[in-house]
Amino acid sequence: MSAIGNALWTVEEQPEWHPGAVPTPGSEGIVGESSALRAVLENIRIVASTDATVLILGETGSGKELVARAIHEQSLRHKANFVTVNCAAIPRDLLESEMLGHEKGAFTGAYASKIGRFELADKGTLFLDEVGDMPQELQPKLLRVLQEQEFERLGSIHTRRINVRVVAATNRNLLELCEAKAFREDLFYRLNVFPITIPPLRERPDDIPPLVRHFTLRAGERFGKEIEAIPSEVMERFMCYPWPGNVRELQNFIERSVILSRGSVLRPPMDELKPKQTTPKLSTENTTLRDMEREHILHALRASNWVVGGPRGAAVRLGLKRTALIYRIQKLGISCRPA
Repeated sequence: MSAIGNALWTVEEQPEWHPGAVPTPGSEGIVGESSALRAVLENIRIVASTDATVLILGETGSGKELVARAIHEQSLRHKANFVTVNCAAIPRDLLESEMLGHEKGAFTGAYASKIGRFELADKGTLFLDEVGDMPQELQPKLLRVLQEQEFERLGSIHTRRINVRVVAATNRNLLELCEAKAFREDLFYRLNVFPITIPPLRERPDDIPPLVRHFTLRAGERFGKEIEAIPSEVMERFMCYPWPGNVRELQNFIERSVILSRGSVLRPPMDELKPKQTTPKLSTENTTLRDMEREHILHALRASNWVVGGPRGAAVRLGLKRTALIYRIQKLGISCRPA
């Protein structure tokens, strides 16, 4: 990746993919070039060709559904349906009917038979999003479907057999839920056959520039704008910001920035990127190693006029790579250009 006169990033640049992580048709929607993301792509490649149940772990907005779709599209089931169930979005009383289906007259308002999501996903993949929010009374039925590949619709005594691969995802700690008796331990182990953890965006700053370019191009096409470049100081600020909402927050912010920008250069509302300072000031006697590191980095940033990279940037002063310094800035909750 290069900058124009050390001032602008070109939007047309493509991510420099590692030879072992060239996007395949199943992962074309996953953008990035960090070693952490390459590890996720490699796990997708390894497990996709099997029928193993996959549990995707990651914070809200980190791209769990993209990973699930990539697994399906790279599998032998890619010509069949990919069906999604959001366990947190469907009302508790309707979730069983949505998943397993029901017969006519099974309950008040059931005027006709209905096929459930498991049947719709037969010979394909069922994606259970936010599986940690599944009601406890439905968990034994899910366990049976996973183990036996059979179930009964609500109001039916007829057992139906299916051939479905299940990919589940959650942003919750299922082991803690098991300890609190809010999630069945046997169901957890049945789902946790092949776990894939997606690191939060703040832990992979190298993915931010290609994501910014990708979202800028998409938003430009969508809103009829021609954004050709991004100021380098803007990109550095993006890489320093912790993005608590992860990729989804970054995408929404870029779309808003494209709408607000006039001309061919991206002009985001930078005042919105103000991470909260959570580290309290302590007396010298109680100063920890973390506090000392934070103060040392702040001193270097002030001395370099808050420039991170380049020959006169803070990274050179500290003897660090630019990406390593950005990671520490995020970890320590430092704002690159505080107001």
